[in-house]
Amino acid sequence: MQGEIKDIFIIGGGVNGCGIARDAAGRGLSVTLAERADLASGTSSASTKLFHGGLRYLEYFEFRLVREALKEREVLLAMMPHISWPMRFVLPLSPQMRFDASTPAARLLARLMPWAKGRRPNWLIRLGLFLYDHMGGRKLLPPTRSLRLGQGAQDAVLQERFQRGFEYSDVWIDDARLVSLNARDAAQRGAQILTRTEVVSARRVAGLWEIEVACNGVLQRHRARALVNAAGPWVAQALGQISSAMRGQIRLVRGSHIVVPRLYEHDKCYFLQGADGRICFLIPYEEAFTLIGTTDAEHATPELSPQASDAEKAYLLAFANRYLRKPLRPDDIIWSFAGLRPLQDDGQASASAATRDYELRLEADQAPLLTVFGGKITTYRKLAESAVSKLAPETAPWTRGAPLPGGNFALEARADLLARIAEQYPQLCARTQRRLLRSYGDEVFEVLGPPEELEDLGGGLSRREVDWLIDREFAQTPQDILWRRSKLGLHMTQEEQAHLAAYMGGR
Repeated sequence: MQGEIKDIFIIGGGVNGCGIARDAAGRGLSVTLAERADLASGTSSASTKLFHGGLRYLEYFEFRLVREALKEREVLLAMMPHISWPMRFVLPLSPQMRFDASTPAARLLARLMPWAKGRRPNWLIRLGLFLYDHMGGRKLLPPTRSLRLGQGAQDAVLQERFQRGFEYSDVWIDDARLVSLNARDAAQRGAQILTRTEVVSARRVAGLWEIEVACNGVLQRHRARALVNAAGPWVAQALGQISSAMRGQIRLVRGSHIVVPRLYEHDKCYFLQGADGRICFLIPYEEAFTLIGTTDAEHATPELSPQASDAEKAYLLAFANRYLRKPLRPDDIIWSFAGLRPLQDDGQASASAATRDYELRLEADQAPLLTVFGGKITTYRKLAESAVSKLAPETAPWTRGAPLPGGNFALEARADLLARIAEQYPQLCARTQRRLLRSYGDEVFEVLGPPEELEDLGGGLSRREVDWLIDREFAQTPQDILWRRSKLGLHMTQEEQAHLAAYMGGR
């Protein structure tokens, strides 16, 4: 039995769990977090990598969710200017694009304008973008503008039939690093972060939670005054291990993505509308690639590991090829990944229509239980703030404007910081210098140390960086580093990856 009684014990090391741990620790609460695998090993490393309001959610009249997400978008951008940055999205217009017939907006339009035959009028798209620009009090990001396509380099990727469009703003985020930096900040504020630690059971005993966990085959017991279930796709399964009257039902929706060689040289993204009413993004990815996604497919159980199916890969290729001048083929796919979105089961017929909003359900017994249902990465900070305020209403929120580790600089200072990195580490290639800025921000000099001591393990990954990720960011295996703390798995050769594994094995 662990002797200390913690204020909060958190199940789940995704973005919500780590966000709650950081918020709670910063309010002076004692916290333990247990994650049965690596941080961000599930949904939180398999997103479309965007802080966005959810333009298409306007068709479902989810105005509160969109407004909160749009307001958060700029708050988060200012808090983490190294792992997030503004992106411009090109939305080509096509007279053939239709609504998803299940959306409330589509049903309303069908009644008011039956001659539209389910098509999205251009004026309606412009209205949606006007709302998108103004609902969240946009300050840092440039506004929407109309485009004449086919006249610049950015349009050479599109088929010639696309002549008009709009361009609007959203924000890129390195989702897995967002999680590890929240966990690291929580630990620096006193939280105990336990990875590869599975919660076996939790029950109320004498007004406290008694939690049994397993780590490397060893059972340990912890005690806490409150318990948070932030297990994401496993939230219902976690409830089954908890002595509680609370039960919940979530809807698992699989979002799959494919990665192909870079389709164009500029740094803008494309927002593509499908004939089925869905949307798809083309996003510059890791400098040498393009990310294409996502799908909305029902998924039966979290025990079944999410993988992009052949049908989903074919769907994404066909979706993109309706727009691309040079069609993609199946053998263009370099990598694919899929994640499970744990959505509230609100009874909608289609997965696309299921709400992306979250619910915090509190069972306020002598030992409170707070369960997190749903949520999206853009609203993780607000979700965490609300969760901790429910459990400790006497404490004050603090995370708004508080930078994550490495993010204590202004967005407009990125170029100057990159120049300092290039000056101090001229032996590193430009791509590695940019990657280090995007990963570590103003902490990069502490991560790497003196330039003469750098020893490259391959792909621009140094021993000092690996040591940092093990000692400061909870990495334990090569996969943790290659696919979550970074995406160097896309760049490093098998020999270089083996070299990394040998070094970590020696550690």
